Amino acid sequence: MEPADIYAALIRDSFEDYHARFADISRRAKLRFETRDWAAARIDAVERIELYDQCIAECMLRLEATLQGRAHDHALWSSIRDAYERLIDGLIDRELFKTFYNTLTRRFFSTQGVDTSVEFVALDIEPTDAITHPVERHSYAVSELRPVDTFTRVLGDYRFDVPYAHRTRCAASIAVRLQDDLAHWGPNPLRSVELLETVFYRERRAYLIGRVFGEHRFSPFVIALVNDDAGLRVDAVLTHRADVVHLFSYSRSYFHADLGTVGDAVVFLRTLLPGKPIDEIYTVLGRAKQGKTERFRTFFRHFAAQPHELLTQAEGERGMVMAVFTLPSYPLVFKVIRDRFAYPKEMNRAEVEAKYSLVFHHDRVGRLVDAQPYRFLRFPSARFAPALLQELRETCANGISEDGQDIVVHLCYVERRMRPLNLYVREQSLEAARLAAIDYGQAIKDLARNNIFPGDMLLKNFGVSGHGRAVFYDYDELCLMTECNFRAIPQPHHHEEEMEDGWFYAAPNDIFPEQFPKFLGLSPPLMEALKAAHGEIFDVEWWRTLQARLRAGDYPDTPPYPDALRLA
Repeated sequence: MEPADIYAALIRDSFEDYHARFADISRRAKLRFETRDWAAARIDAVERIELYDQCIAECMLRLEATLQGRAHDHALWSSIRDAYERLIDGLIDRELFKTFYNTLTRRFFSTQGVDTSVEFVALDIEPTDAITHPVERHSYAVSELRPVDTFTRVLGDYRFDVPYAHRTRCAASIAVRLQDDLAHWGPNPLRSVELLETVFYRERRAYLIGRVFGEHRFSPFVIALVNDDAGLRVDAVLTHRADVVHLFSYSRSYFHADLGTVGDAVVFLRTLLPGKPIDEIYTVLGRAKQGKTERFRTFFRHFAAQPHELLTQAEGERGMVMAVFTLPSYPLVFKVIRDRFAYPKEMNRAEVEAKYSLVFHHDRVGRLVDAQPYRFLRFPSARFAPALLQELRETCANGISEDGQDIVVHLCYVERRMRPLNLYVREQSLEAARLAAIDYGQAIKDLARNNIFPGDMLLKNFGVSGHGRAVFYDYDELCLMTECNFRAIPQPHHHEEEMEDGWFYAAPNDIFPEQFPKFLGLSPPLMEALKAAHGEIFDVEWWRTLQARLRAGDYPDTPPYPDALRLA
C-alpha cells in the first residue's frame, strides 16, 4: 500500500470515528426526552458542537506522528487527496468526508482562501441533487372512514419508554387538525402519510417529520410531542410550510436526530422546504461545518456569476464594534470586528469573539441568528465598493491583509441578511409596524426565558426575518440573565437631587427596566402597542422573578410555534 493510501485511510477512519461519536450523543436525546432531563440535554448540545474540533485535533496529532517531517509536503497531500477521493467514492455523505479532509489541510497549511493543490475545491463538491438514495421512512394509507386508527398506528410505531397520556385521543386530535388544515383540498382530502423513521429532538420536544398526501398534492406534516406530568402527548401538528420553516430556522438550535446518513435526509427535507438554502438544512441537523462549506460554495458560485456587482456596506446604522458588508443580490452579511470601538463600548476583540461563541453554544429559541465564523476569506479588491474598502482599511486594518490584488479577511461572522427592525417599522404600514413591535417584545421575553439578556435593546440590533419575525443579531453586549442585577430606579430625597445627572450610582451590570422605553425609539402608537402586549418587560419584578427561576435551574418552556397551533 502506498503511503498516500495509508494516510487517506487514517483520515477516513477519523471521520468515521467522529460520525460515530456524533451519533452516540444524538441518540442520548431520546433518553433526555423520556426522563425530562433538560439540563443534561443542554450539556449534550454543547458537547456535540465541540466534538468536530476535538476530532480534528485528534486526527492532526495522529497524522503528525506518522507524517513527521512530511506534514507540510504539498505533493504528498495532493496524493493523499486523490487516494482519499477513491476511498469515499460512491458514499452518500462523501461531501461530509471531503469537508473533514479540507479542515485538516487548512489547519496544517494555515490556508488563506483556497489551496487547490491540496484540498477539494468547494465549488466542485457534488450537490445533493445527485443523491437518489431514498431516506428511511414509514408510509401509511389513511383510512377515509377511520383516520383515527391510522394515526393511532403512527404513534404506536414510534416507541418511547414513557406512556401516552391518551394515545387514541392524540390520534383523534391529529386527524381533526389535518381535516381542518387541508379542507381546501376538497372533501376527504387525506390519502396517505409518510414520516421519517428517525425522530428529531430539540429543547423539550420530539418531532415526527414527513409529508401528508392528497390525490394531487402534498403538504409538510410535523407532529410535535411533549412529555409532561401527564405523560406523552401530541402538542401540535404543523402542515403549513411557513410554520415548518420556523421550526428549521437559522435562528434555532440544532436538532438531535440519529441519522445513519445525512445527505438523503437533506434531499427529503428540501421537498418540505424548497426555498430553504441547503447550507441551513445541513446546519440545523447539527452538521455546522458542512453547512459552512455549502454556504461558501453557493455564495462564491453566485459571486463569480455576478462579476460586475460590488460588495457594499450593509444598510442600517453604522456599528461601533463591527463593519458589516454584503453583496446586494445575495442574502448574507459579513461582519468584521473593528480595531477600536467608539465610546461607550468598553470591551475588546477577545470579549466580542467570546460573545459570539456563547451564542453558538447556546439554545437560540428562534431569536438569535446563527453567526458562522469564517477565517481567511479571500475577495478581489476590485469587488469592494470604494467607500467599503476605505472603511475596512481605516477601521479593520488588524483584521484584514492585502495580498496582491486580493483582500484577505482574517475573521468574519457570516449571517443571513435581515431588514433592521428600526428601518422596518418606518417603512411598513402602521399595522405591520405594530405587529413587528409586539413580536419584538415577545423576542425579549423568549431570550430572557432562555437566560439571555440582549444588553443593547435598541431596535437597530434586531432584524426582521422573511416571515416577519424579530431576531437579535448584535451580540457584543449580550450576557446571561443570571449575570445581571435588575434594579428599580431609586427614589430621590428631594427635587434638586433628581435634577442632577448621575445622582445615583449604577454598576456596569445594573439594569433598570423602567428606563427601557426612553431608549427604544418607538413612536407613541408602537410603544403603546408594545406596553399593552408585553408591559411586563418594563417591570423590574418580572425580571427578578424570572432570574430566580433560572438560577434554580427552572427554564420556562418556549414552544417553537404560536399557541394557536397547539392542540387542546
